[in-house]
Amino acid sequence: MEIHFWIIGCLFIALALSHIIFPRYFNWKQELSKLSLVNRQIMLVHSFFIALMVLLIGLLCLTSAHELITTTLGKRISLGLGVFWGARLLIQLVGYSPKLWKGRLFETGVHIVFTVFWTYISVVFIKTYLA
Repeated sequence: MEIHFWIIGCLFIALALSHIIFPRYFNWKQELSKLSLVNRQIMLVHSFFIALMVLLIGLLCLTSAHELITTTLGKRISLGLGVFWGARLLIQLVGYSPKLWKGRLFETGVHIVFTVFWTYISVVFIKTYLA
């Protein structure tokens, strides 16, 4: 099971680092300029802290896999992470309009990759809690 935590840790760190390109890729300078100052700053601050949390979860998985798998506290943390990422999977499936990805090759691929990613992560964390 520890290998799964290592894989998840590496994937989360990569995901956190990918947030660096979000502003340019999603054209945030122009897109967010339409928002009020408070909404623009909320978007930027929240995105930063999401990336930071994803990075920290990745580091936790890399450095504390054994504890997450074998200790009572670790299993409870794994349950919380499983529920959290399970909710993220649900949002992936029903929270985003299919208009964003259907009929678009790259976007459909990203949708599928993240659906598989959130499923894998949720299953590993929940299975860890139940073991």
